[in-house]
Amino acid sequence: MEFRLLSTQDKEPVTALFRDVFTEDPWNDDWSDPEQLGAYIDDLIGQSNSLTLGYLDGDRLVGLSMGRIKHWYEGTEYCIDEFCIAGPYQHQGIGSSFLKEIEAYLAEKGIRHIFLLTDRDVPAHAFYLKNGFRELENNVSLAKKIDSLSVPGND
Repeated sequence: MEFRLLSTQDKEPVTALFRDVFTEDPWNDDWSDPEQLGAYIDDLIGQSNSLTLGYLDGDRLVGLSMGRIKHWYEGTEYCIDEFCIAGPYQHQGIGSSFLKEIEAYLAEKGIRHIFLLTDRDVPAHAFYLKNGFRELENNVSLAKKIDSLSVPGND
């Protein structure tokens, strides 16, 4: 396996792997709108603070980590927005090996923390715990859906 830094020039294989993984179980995300998918990938890999890392088997992208660098008072962090391994490569230790490569790369760059969010009811949760991540007891994820009817002027 080869670990390497990816860029916007790798958008096609990045998009293909992301779509292949996240439209299947257990996520079953609907990425059927190519414009929305393209905009999402651009958001993740095309910003000045983006950090996209890949794991390749020959020429095939089989592992992907997309996130951003965030400068924080405790040191610089890598905030992972998306992490995935191609279906046929899962459950073989490749994800754990990829994470070790990511950690070594980040350590070389002086990045002190990795931060990510995941759901408790998907296999990724146990995977991250197995690989040394811990739940932050004092943090809570909050979300609010914006209803277009509640916007002033849409009465």
